Amino acid sequence: MSTMDVSFKPVVPSLEEIHGSVATPPSSAGFWTKWRAFAGPALLVSVGYMDPGNWGTDLQAGAQFRYALLWVVAAASAMAIVMQVCAVRLGVVTGKDLAQACRDFYPRWTRWPNWLTCEAAIAACDLAEVLGGAVALNLLFGIPLFWAVVVTAFDVLLLLSLRGMGVRVIESVILVLVATIGACFFLEIFVLPHTRPDFLEIGRALARPGFGGAEGIALAVAIVGATVMPHNLYLHSALVQTRRHGRDAASIRTALRFNALDSVVALTLAFFVNAAILILAAMVFNGRGEFPADTDWIREAYRTLAPVMGTALASVLFALALLASGQSSTITGTMAGQVVMEGFMNWRLRPWLRRLVTRLLAVVPAVIIIGLHGGEGVTGLLVLSQIVLALQLPFAMIPLLQFTGSRRIMGRFANGWFLHVAGWGTCVLITGLDVLMLAAAVLHRG
Repeated sequence: MSTMDVSFKPVVPSLEEIHGSVATPPSSAGFWTKWRAFAGPALLVSVGYMDPGNWGTDLQAGAQFRYALLWVVAAASAMAIVMQVCAVRLGVVTGKDLAQACRDFYPRWTRWPNWLTCEAAIAACDLAEVLGGAVALNLLFGIPLFWAVVVTAFDVLLLLSLRGMGVRVIESVILVLVATIGACFFLEIFVLPHTRPDFLEIGRALARPGFGGAEGIALAVAIVGATVMPHNLYLHSALVQTRRHGRDAASIRTALRFNALDSVVALTLAFFVNAAILILAAMVFNGRGEFPADTDWIREAYRTLAPVMGTALASVLFALALLASGQSSTITGTMAGQVVMEGFMNWRLRPWLRRLVTRLLAVVPAVIIIGLHGGEGVTGLLVLSQIVLALQLPFAMIPLLQFTGSRRIMGRFANGWFLHVAGWGTCVLITGLDVLMLAAAVLHRG
């Protein structure tokens, strides 16, 4: 069966306004020329792996369990690479994103439940961006957290005003800010002697994985949800279609290879940022009497940068990076919402309206909870939002693995044995963690 026989090219492509907008060089071009052309989609997706939800789970894991859950960050990052590579393969080979594939290859009645679970995941992720932005505004300007959350409801207006600069320019600025934080973390861990961790202790923790009880299981699930984000699977399968290349087998094989490399590099960098946050949180907060167990870690996180730049500057820079990561994830979240709505339901909304609806779905619960609790428990709310993402993951992973493993759909480019085993192993492990967490919660409540 030829590839063209199974590509099922949709009449209306994903993200139509940027579909096929980046030309790729001929097969005779050199490695770096091809790499520059294909690099980008995974970097855009990886921003979601460094958003406030990740920061919240990593901070709490390091503060409460020291290095005990670092293995979860590493395992989740490896699983994310496997799943994003599968998403790449689906988009490149079939010309469909995951939502379109579900619409076309599953029974019609599945569209509504699939779409609604995706929207729930996007709203949960946006809740993390709301809270991260609110904490950043609180640190920068002293705005009470309740009103900071209300202000973030209108960030859609800011994003619209910046669109004239182009998404690439905005993302470049944001990534520079986040990279600055990453550079500071690198200095603290590998250069400054008084903040250098015990790498032997870290190695022992990685070699002896564990959870540390029911709370550790719930936090592990949240880390997985913050890392293997379901809406990123839909988004990545659409973003790879921004690259314009031939439909012959050689061109598709080249696109698969360079997009896979793009995924590995971008998500490996995201892993190092997340691991650094957890390690520094363990060194700064774990076992310190002045930080009780119910500390709102995300609001104290700037202290992890204090040794390298002083408390005042650390607070400002951390707040800027937190605000930047939240805003960059906001852009990708809006794009993911566009992909799933158009893919599942074939509905099209203007980006500003799509953004406004998504943001309000996140702001309302945040306003209610913070209004009731007086601004306490932001980290707990962040972790809860990531648990919701983890619970939705199987609904995205199972279709993705079914489609990319099907020779009827993928032809000669169906998943090989490694991706087949790694992909379904990831799916079983994450689903098992979800079940384990729910069982632990029921037993704990009982």
